[in-house]
Order: sequence, then C-alpha cells, then structure tokens
Amino acid sequence: MTDITDLTLAELRDALKRKKVSSLEATGAYLANIEKAKDLNAFVTVTAEKARTMAAACDARLAKGEARPLEGVPLAIKDLFCTEDTLTTAGSHILDGFRPKYESTVTSQLWRDGAVMLGKLNMDEFAMGSSNETSYYGPVVNPWRSKGSNRQLTPGGSSGGSSASVAARLCAAATATDTGGSIRQPASLTATVGVKPTYGRCSRWGIVAFASSLDQAGPIARDVRDAAIMLRSMAGHDPKDSTSVDRPVPDYEAALGQSVKGMRVGVPKEYRVDGMPQEIEALWAKGAEWLKEAGCEIVEISLPLTKYALPVYYIVAPAEASSNLARYDGVRYGLRARGEHDITAMYEKTRAEGFGEEVKRRIMIGTYVLSAGYYDAYYLRAQKVRKRIFDEMMAAFGQCDLILTPSTPSAAFALGEKSDDPVQMYLNDVFTVTANLAGLPGVSVPAGLTGDGLPLGLQLLARPFDEETMFRGAYALEKAAGFAARPEVWWG
Repeated sequence: MTDITDLTLAELRDALKRKKVSSLEATGAYLANIEKAKDLNAFVTVTAEKARTMAAACDARLAKGEARPLEGVPLAIKDLFCTEDTLTTAGSHILDGFRPKYESTVTSQLWRDGAVMLGKLNMDEFAMGSSNETSYYGPVVNPWRSKGSNRQLTPGGSSGGSSASVAARLCAAATATDTGGSIRQPASLTATVGVKPTYGRCSRWGIVAFASSLDQAGPIARDVRDAAIMLRSMAGHDPKDSTSVDRPVPDYEAALGQSVKGMRVGVPKEYRVDGMPQEIEALWAKGAEWLKEAGCEIVEISLPLTKYALPVYYIVAPAEASSNLARYDGVRYGLRARGEHDITAMYEKTRAEGFGEEVKRRIMIGTYVLSAGYYDAYYLRAQKVRKRIFDEMMAAFGQCDLILTPSTPSAAFALGEKSDDPVQMYLNDVFTVTANLAGLPGVSVPAGLTGDGLPLGLQLLARPFDEETMFRGAYALEKAAGFAARPEVWWG
C-alpha cells in the first residue's frame, strides 16, 4: 500500500472507513514525519499523547461503523486557534504558558467531526507577517528549495507552519487564518491549496484576534477536494460570534467536477504590477487559457481602486490590532515582567519584553492613525475607500462569476531577504488583500513552477458566500494545470 502520509485527506478518510488503515497507524506515521522534520520548525507544540488518545477513540467508532465526516484524520492547528488545556501562543512571547480553558469554535467542530489533533503550528507573531519570520519561536522553513541551492526559503506567512506542514506531509491538512492573504500567499509559495472563505462563514470565536473586521479562518490542504472537505467542517453559524452569518453550509465537495461551461471569468487589467516576473504573467495567461478550454468565457474587467487596497489595509489592520492587543498587559495571563512594583511600569515592561518588533510597529501605526488629530485624515478616510473597493468588486461581479489573478507577486524568497524592508514585505499581499477588505472568498491553486523549480499559484475570487462556484472553478483549474510536483526531502 502507498505510504499512509502520501494519501490525500479524501483518500485517507475513505481508507479509514474501509478499514484498510487505522487512525492510530495514520497518526503514528504523521508523528514520525514530524519528528524527522524538526529542521522545518513547523510546530510550536506536538500533542502526541493527545493525538493517540483521540485516534484510539476514532478507531473504536470506525469499528462500530459510526464514522463521522473526518473520523480518524490527523490534522494540525495554527497556533492562533485556542485549544483547551493546550499551549496557545499566537507565535508570541507575551502568551508564554497560556493554556486556554476553552476550545475555539472552528477546532471544536473539527473534533466534533472526528478529526485528530497532532499539534499546534508555528506562525508569524499575532499573524503579523508574510514570511513566518516574526515568530518568537523562530522562522518556519519552506520544504521547497531552488534548483541547485541550499538556501532556506520562506513558506509564506502568517500561516507558514500550516503551509509547510501540509507540503511536507506532516499532517493530512491544517487550519489557518487570513487577514490580508495569510492563507493564500503561503499556499502559493508551497504548492498547497489555501481557501479564505467569505467573512462570516467561519466563526472567529476562540481565535486570537489581529484585525477583527478582516480575520477569517480557512483550510490549507493538498488539493481542492481536501480543502472543500475541511471547509465544510470548519464553517457554520456561531451565536458566540456576532459577525458569524446564519446560513446553511453547502456540501462543497459535491460542487467539484460540475461543469464550468458558460461561466464568466474576469481578468483585471490593473493586476499587472510593475516588476512582476514574466513567469507569473505567463502563468496567469495560461490559467485564463485553461479555463477557456474548460468552457469558461474570459472577460477583461477593470478594478482601478485596486491600487488603494494595500494602503487602506495597512491603516485599517494596524488600527484594529492596536485595539485588540491592548488586552495583553501581564495581569490576567501570559508573560508578566518581573521586578516592577508600579503597575504602569509593569504594563510597559511586559509589553516591551513580550511583543516582537513587527507587532510593536503595527501597534504604533494603529495607535497613530486612531489618535485624535489623525483619525479623520487616515482611519475614517481608509474606511470610506474600503467601502468604495467593495462596491467596485461587486460591480465587477455583474460582469463575471469569478475573478482570476496571480496569488503572489513572486515565488518563495530567501529567509532574511526582505525582513529589513517592511514595505517590500507588505507588497507580498498586493494580490490577496482586496478579498479581505471586501469580505470575498478566495482560493490559491498550485499551477506551475518557476525556472528555479519553485511553485507558483493562481487565485480565484468569487461573490460573497459563493464558495461553491469558487470550488468548481478551482477544481477545473487544478485539473487543467495537472500540478504534481513535490519538494525533494532534504530534511530529517
């Protein structure tokens, strides 16, 4: 039989139901892979004992023929999701020792459906970053390498642990979050499939907050089918989250393979940014051709406000972050600076020691744009432009059913290459951030390789709550691309 860890989530789910493999065997195989892959630094915490206990319970249900949708499937969880009695750090020193007494809604739904938790994944601190270099626990290393090079590359961020662990076969799939591209960008850089659902589709309750009007949970998986299976379990209305939308969750997997004939796919002319590599431009054109051959109609659309999306994001997101991160003060949980008897000094010292440089930078930007003299000039104006961007996107969907763009402006770059230049780092989100500002669903699908042998992804965006159409298009794109490359195992 094929190595258990080579099975997709869908294949493993079916093999477990047919009793060709047990959950304990699958869990053991993934734990062995995790042990060998310490060089990737993908995990903050490995919950081996908990995983085996959960797997044994799943095997008992499977033996009785009582399998739930994800029965016995081993998953890994981004360390932004609170997990009961399990260390939850958000990649930050300030949450040292924090073990929540509750479970996030998204993870509780995965356990409800029978999944097994392998551990918690490394990430950019408080999800602030595009390269997984801001984590207190060190950078995650991309399993992919350029041809003939040993340079360590970024797996993208902030969900770098999620993308690297899926690409390296350390789990069947992983949870992730996307505030400005933190699911789709790392998926593109590691040849995995990343889905950011519509804002409100997945509950944010129990997810450590970065920017509350932008954050959305979603899956990173090996292929479109696996992502569809994951999203069905992750999504759903939650009365504990006031932004959670009360509408039925479709069977996304059932949408796969349905004809895309007659579907209109928009190609925005403004997404041809200066300095974009020719390889990405060519792949984008090829993606449009693939969809045309599948029966889609390709239409050129115009999104002139696109150029304002990144500046708007880097006003709105830091503003919300400065508010959300005010709760970390050393009093109730996490790190507390010692040697200070004055409470104000203790607050200041705890935050100075606990937060990394990028988090401090964004808190300061956010506090600045919310301050009395600048609120109208920056924050209020950014919110008005955000509404205009949403209106423009919705008008575009009057002309098309899906929008096709590149996922990222480059392939994976070397660790340390952009960390001294925040603006260069922020530009990694140029193609993804619009979906967050407008609350739209988006997916990145692996579609090709650079001349150096590094993966590139293509992105599809859809109307709010039209993930089914997005999955249909993504599945057609995946089939046409026929992407089957895998990173050579250099670790372990």
